[in-house]
Amino acid sequence: MSASVAVGLIGAGWIGRFHGESVALRIPGTRLVAVADPAPGAAASLIERVSPDARAYTDALELIADPTVEAVLISTPASTHTDLVVAAAEAGKHVFCEKPMALTLEDADRAIGACAANNVALQVGFNRRFAADFTAAHDVITAGGIGTPQLLRSLTRDPGITADVASRVKPWTIFNETLIHDFDALLWLNPGARVVEVFAQADALIHPQYKEQGYLDTSMVQLRFDNGALASAEANFQATYGYDVRGEVFGSGGMVSAGEVTRTAMRHYSSPGVLADTPRVNIELFHDAYVAQLAHFADCIRSGSAPSVDGLGARNALEIALAAKESVETGLPVSLLAVPQ
Repeated sequence: MSASVAVGLIGAGWIGRFHGESVALRIPGTRLVAVADPAPGAAASLIERVSPDARAYTDALELIADPTVEAVLISTPASTHTDLVVAAAEAGKHVFCEKPMALTLEDADRAIGACAANNVALQVGFNRRFAADFTAAHDVITAGGIGTPQLLRSLTRDPGITADVASRVKPWTIFNETLIHDFDALLWLNPGARVVEVFAQADALIHPQYKEQGYLDTSMVQLRFDNGALASAEANFQATYGYDVRGEVFGSGGMVSAGEVTRTAMRHYSSPGVLADTPRVNIELFHDAYVAQLAHFADCIRSGSAPSVDGLGARNALEIALAAKESVETGLPVSLLAVPQ
């Protein structure tokens, strides 16, 4: 392994482009050596801007087979993740995969098993764990600063969704790709505890015309942990005031909170009232966290240590997402007592 990790990016869409830029320009000790995307010109366009010597592919498997690629960064549609993780692992490449790593527990096990069998690192993109305020909250909790967690809350409110985009959202995206961040955060902020019961409600309140095709844009999920703590996770796809992600843990000895609605502490006081700027996109709100998670991945490859956000953690969050889906379908709480974590 060289001192500089050679990374191949699969998927040059919105978040893929940001990750590619980070590997090429923001993170010392990483190089973007290849990009694959089936869209004509997508890979070449990114390469031209940030890493002119990198190679462009339209076939992800060709990138994985490239002998100069040491690690693969997967940022493609969720349904493709598991097969790409397995292919990369079997080729001996370390893997960073955007969430969700899989859409079924069987596929999650397949991805985890392939990486373990081939002795490659596997990290999943739960960026919230690398945000400074969430990390600080976690550190307070693990140090005993709030006593035993009793009530937890996590929320994700996206800044808006057009009808055109809503019409193309896959069924259960609100659990598999949005609230899965909150499920991971709640597990992380209640260290050592496991979720034993899930009750979820969801609806299409923003674009109800697409509900019959499986579209959901608003949800509230209640969780019960085996240490007695209760938690709620909520999501909505249209916060008109900006991108809003927050968390809170109340315990027997205090409370911690993380996440801030406003961009800065600046307030503009004028005749209409008090105004504050708010972030509007994910790469603005979580800019530093997105970069930090990839820096952590590169450090793990160089040191041979295991990533802190591993396949098992991704599986545990997915298990909750799948239970939430089942709860919405049945209208009943779903027990996870019989499922080991």
